[in-house]
Amino acid sequence: MRRRVYLDHAATTPIREEALQAMVDTYRRAFGNSSSVHLYGQEARKALEEAREEFASRIGARPEEIVFTAGGTESDNLAIKGVAMAAREVGNHIITSAVEHHAVLHCCQELEREGFEITYLPVDRRGLVDLERLRASIREETVLITVMTANNETGTLQPIREIARLARERGVLLHTDAVQAAGKTRLDVDELGADLVSFSGHKFYGPKGVGALFIREGTPIRPIMQGGHHERGLRPGTVNVPAIVGMAKALSATLSELEETHSRLRALTEMLAAGIMERIPGVYRNGSAEDSLPNVLNLSFEGADGESLLLGLDVEGIAVSTGSACTSGSVEPSHVLLAMGVPPHLAQCSLRFSLGRGNTEEDIDYVLEVLPGIVERIRRISGRHRLLRYR
Repeated sequence: MRRRVYLDHAATTPIREEALQAMVDTYRRAFGNSSSVHLYGQEARKALEEAREEFASRIGARPEEIVFTAGGTESDNLAIKGVAMAAREVGNHIITSAVEHHAVLHCCQELEREGFEITYLPVDRRGLVDLERLRASIREETVLITVMTANNETGTLQPIREIARLARERGVLLHTDAVQAAGKTRLDVDELGADLVSFSGHKFYGPKGVGALFIREGTPIRPIMQGGHHERGLRPGTVNVPAIVGMAKALSATLSELEETHSRLRALTEMLAAGIMERIPGVYRNGSAEDSLPNVLNLSFEGADGESLLLGLDVEGIAVSTGSACTSGSVEPSHVLLAMGVPPHLAQCSLRFSLGRGNTEEDIDYVLEVLPGIVERIRRISGRHRLLRYR
């Protein structure tokens, strides 16, 4: 039987057994609507609030500061649009970075159509924003800064704590999309300093279709959907209690083994990077090897189209990505890599390897065994033998 290796954990993770069992148990014993006043509703409400307390405790928040959503995209939308609408009479300027997830960028583009002014901060070759440029971009009418904690394509970690200090100095709210960082780094919202933080359950071995938004007490925000008074009036609709319970259990279990998993994944990621660089010429690393998540590796293979590489690896049972899962199928080069100064022809030749708790050295050995031949074959077919260095 052909070996199967999953190296696309930045797209989604397999659900943990603890989370799955917690969900099954909740479906069976607390299936009521948590907004109902009868016994069945009370049981569901109890499960919901216990999960809220558990989730909040893992990120250093108070339960009343957690709003549950359908995932990271909804959390980003609620944070950005909700604050923008609440602060519109105060100002109409928002600052973000050029390498944000499309859930953030498309929100900002929509707000531009509604009269807001958006500053898109450039990044350096590592994918980091410049703090002095950020400081200079803050204006009297700036109401929100939104910069991700960790990039979903390169794993680069932004200096969120420093950004938070700048924001506080100028009285500006800060939102950070921590979807990729949660479960890979320990996040304490007070230490982080952000006023709003987005999470998504399926990125840390929880179920899909559920997420959370931390909203610091006192943060002005309005709902972006109408229909009910659920979740403090900010997120209408019947609450998905079993998924929320599963997400809270997944976060707790994942954080309980964080130190061991972090160091092991860092070692495996660097083993993969070193092995590829040693065996294959014309390979370039995108992003920082130091200021990054321990499990994400983005490489450009000169002369070998990323989609062709992905398909070649898939035939061998290896799952990777050419970038964000939300842009899968796009023929355009990654906006993240282009913003980092990667030439378009190399951006088209990139792969993202993202490791998880189940990966082993044997997995890495298998990738290193089959990948060189795939790259050589694609380069030969495309007629691009001679490699041109760009750095």
